[in-house]
Amino acid sequence: MVYDPRIPERNTCVLGALIEKWADQKPDHVAFIFADETQWTWAEVLDLTRRAAAGFHSLGVSHGDHVLSWQPNCKEALLTWFALNYLGAVYVPINIAYKGNLLEHVVQLSDAKLIICHSELAPLLNDIDVGQHLSDVILTGEPVLVAGLNVHPLDVLRQEGQGEVPGVLVEPWDCMYIIFTSGTTGPSKAVMSSYIQTYTMAVEAVLDITGEDRILANLPLFHIGGTIHIFITAVLGGSCVLIDSFKTDEFLPVVRKYKITYACLLGAMASFLLKRPPSEDDRDHGLLHGMTVPWNEESRAVAERYGLRMRTLFNMTETCAPLRSDTNPTILGTCGKPREGVEVRVVDENDCEVAPGEVGEFIMRTDRPWAMNHGYYKNPEATAAAWRNGWFHTGDAFRYDEDNNFFFVDRIKDAIRRRGENISSFEVESEVAAHPEVGEVAAIPTPSNFGEDDVMIVVAPVPGHQLNPLDLFRFLEQRMAHFMLPRYIRVLDELPKTPTQKVRKHLLREAGVTTDTWDREAEGIQVKRQSLDNS
Repeated sequence: MVYDPRIPERNTCVLGALIEKWADQKPDHVAFIFADETQWTWAEVLDLTRRAAAGFHSLGVSHGDHVLSWQPNCKEALLTWFALNYLGAVYVPINIAYKGNLLEHVVQLSDAKLIICHSELAPLLNDIDVGQHLSDVILTGEPVLVAGLNVHPLDVLRQEGQGEVPGVLVEPWDCMYIIFTSGTTGPSKAVMSSYIQTYTMAVEAVLDITGEDRILANLPLFHIGGTIHIFITAVLGGSCVLIDSFKTDEFLPVVRKYKITYACLLGAMASFLLKRPPSEDDRDHGLLHGMTVPWNEESRAVAERYGLRMRTLFNMTETCAPLRSDTNPTILGTCGKPREGVEVRVVDENDCEVAPGEVGEFIMRTDRPWAMNHGYYKNPEATAAAWRNGWFHTGDAFRYDEDNNFFFVDRIKDAIRRRGENISSFEVESEVAAHPEVGEVAAIPTPSNFGEDDVMIVVAPVPGHQLNPLDLFRFLEQRMAHFMLPRYIRVLDELPKTPTQKVRKHLLREAGVTTDTWDREAEGIQVKRQSLDNS
């Protein structure tokens, strides 16, 4: 028995123990519903998990082993995760968009001997060097040839009579999964997370739901936004609908069909919902509450239009929801206030705390052991840099006010500096997104003839609409400080994104000013500093 009361008990945070608990206490409760309308009760989840765990064990998987999962959101992906953790193995999901060098990087870095993947993805393994460890692959669809690997059918995970499942004691501080960062600014890093970290994130991020709620999980299971909602379901013994992705026109029909009461709206999701044509049945649904990031004019308008009780927060794969807001906060732009159990600071480059209102890097630590990531796998340099001085450094620029409200400013690497002014790409994007015909936006720096940067925005219109750069610029003139106004505007059909809907800004920066980019200076438009009459 662990004396420290800050460490949760196994049957409250270890996934296998949770499945066993709910299978015993509420065996007939519907736990998961899938896109093909298959339903699993908690008793069925335990049975299927044990069968799959026996199959993995027959292939040599044991406690602590890393196993890759390369699958879209589906029954097989969920079962892979559950069965691996049931054995005490480490679940290592891969982004389904990866290919080439990026795929090779994560496969080799993982040290996995086994990968389970969708048959349509498997041929991409033939194009890379899988390294010295990977030897076996389980295919979830039709058989295909994967050079140099032993290929196994999915039936290996459907052991009759459950097969042999070794008795394994999985501890709360064991590594539960390794999730790769998005790689929007550089090579993906492999974040190691314990059961305690995931449990802490789950119970601290969501305060408004119980085991009677039904959660919508529509973010990928290789992303913390997807995994956390599955784990919340397991912690609460609740119910969850797992679908592949967010689709604006299908969102409310799915909510109504499956009687969903909680959902997460990240990034452009709120914007897309707001820009749907208003309808008299906008509030005719069972959705009660949810999480949205960021909390801006659009998020507030969505909460009001659809009658939702929404919170916002700050979180990342490496952390455990250190900031969270009240329901439908009145202050736009807030990420909330520090929750109990965390210490947070906003600091300069020397880790010295800055004053309220000033911008610095957000750093944090917790009083619960193992409640944060325990490093980047096989990357001690990045681990040491992130954890310097005993605090985890997020790489995010923040400011805070006298009332201890915290505000995200930008990723530090995305900040724009124009003629002595520091410009938040996040704030530029928020203003551009207010235009009714803008569906997506990214603000990026581009080299200026005078040194430092010029501001460039890349936008995609709402489907069915067209954007005129000059009209958009005139709209922004009425809303933005002169130094924030873009010199360049480029219009695309859609922005390049990761499957977790993060814009790949590095691709836009690399493309720079293209032949189809509108340039205000070429149009003869001059932007001048506002002058005040002091006479």
